[in-house]
Amino acid sequence: MIPFNVPPYTGAEEQYIKEALASKKLSGDGPFGKRCQSWFEKNLPAKKTLLTPSCTAALELAAILINIQPGDEVIMPSYTFVSTANAFVLRGAKIVFVDVRPDTMNIDETLIESAITSKTRAIVPVHYAGVGCEMDTIMAIAKKHNLYVIEDAAQGMMSEYKGQALGTIGHLGAFSFHETKNYTSGGEGGLLIINDERFKGRAEIIREKGTNRTQFFRGMVDKYQWIDVGSSYLPSELQAAYLWGQLERVNDINDNRLATWQRYYEALLPLQKEGKIKLPFIPEGCTHNAHMFYLKVSGLAERTKLLAHLKAKDIVAAFHYVPLHTSIAGKRFGRLHGQDKYTTQNSEQLIRLPLYYGITNEPDEVNRFVAGFFN
Repeated sequence: MIPFNVPPYTGAEEQYIKEALASKKLSGDGPFGKRCQSWFEKNLPAKKTLLTPSCTAALELAAILINIQPGDEVIMPSYTFVSTANAFVLRGAKIVFVDVRPDTMNIDETLIESAITSKTRAIVPVHYAGVGCEMDTIMAIAKKHNLYVIEDAAQGMMSEYKGQALGTIGHLGAFSFHETKNYTSGGEGGLLIINDERFKGRAEIIREKGTNRTQFFRGMVDKYQWIDVGSSYLPSELQAAYLWGQLERVNDINDNRLATWQRYYEALLPLQKEGKIKLPFIPEGCTHNAHMFYLKVSGLAERTKLLAHLKAKDIVAAFHYVPLHTSIAGKRFGRLHGQDKYTTQNSEQLIRLPLYYGITNEPDEVNRFVAGFFN
C-alpha cells in the first residue's frame, strides 16, 4: 500500500525527547521550546513567536488578542479547515465567507472589500497548499478599513510571498505542526507568529492562563497572578524536542518534498495539456513548500471513480474540505457573501495524492495509475 501521509521523522527526535525527559522540565518553555522559538524569530523573521499545542490554539489566541466580541464579523474563505472559523466563533463572531480563486484555491482578494461592513474586524487569508494569497492587496484593504489580518499559514512553513515568509505579513500568523504537515512536533502542535509589537506582552499572558507567570520566571515581577483572560496554550517540552529534530533538517525536508512535487507535476503535465486534468498553479512571486500535490478532474463523479481506481491499486488518495458555508455549523455561525462560483465546484474536483518526507519511487507508480485511468 502507498499511504497518503507518513509523519516526518529525521532520526534525531528520539534523542532530543530523552534529553527533555532528563531535564525534568516537561510543561513547556524549557530549553527546547526556547530554542525552537528563537529559531523561528531569527529565520522567518518575526518580532515574537510562541509555540502552542496546535494551530487551532494559535488561532484562538489570535482571536483573543484582537479582542473579537459578539457580533463582530470576520472575513475568510469557505474552503478551509473548521479551526479557521471556530477560533472566532468561540468569541461570538459571525463568519463572512467569500469565494476562492480557482487557480490557487485561496481567497479571492477582489471580493473582500465588498464583504466589509461596519461590523468587520478582521480578514483571515488561508494559504492553501502552502501557496501565498495575494497579500499586497489584502494588506492594502485592511489598512484602508482599519482591519486586522491574521494569516492562517497552517500549511505554509517554508513558503514565501514576494520574499516574505508566510505568516509574517499580517498582524498575526499561525503555523501547524500536525502530523500531516511538512514538519511536526510529535503529532500535534502549532505556532503563533506575532508581527505587531502591540501584541507581544499580552500574548504571553493569555497563553499562560491569563497570568503573568512568564514574567515572574524572568524575574520581572515578584509574584504572578491572574490579570487577563487566557487559557492553556502552552505545549509540552516533549513536543518542542521533537520539533527541534525537524528544524535541524528543515532544508532537507523541504528539498525532498519539492522534488516529489516536481515529479508529479512533470509526469502529469501531458494530461493537463490534453485537457483531462488541472494541476496546481504557483503565482509569480510565490515560493511554495510542496505541502501537497493535488489535481482537479471534471467533477464529483469522475473524482469518485478515480479515487476508487487508486484504492483498488492500494494507493491512498483523498479529497479535501467540504466548504464550510455548506455545513450545518457554517450556516449557523456564518454567511456567504456573494456567489459560490468556484468554491463548491472546485472542492468536488480536487484530489490529493500521496506526498511525504522520505517517499521514494511511489510517485512513479501513482503517476502510472493516474495516467492509466485517463488513457
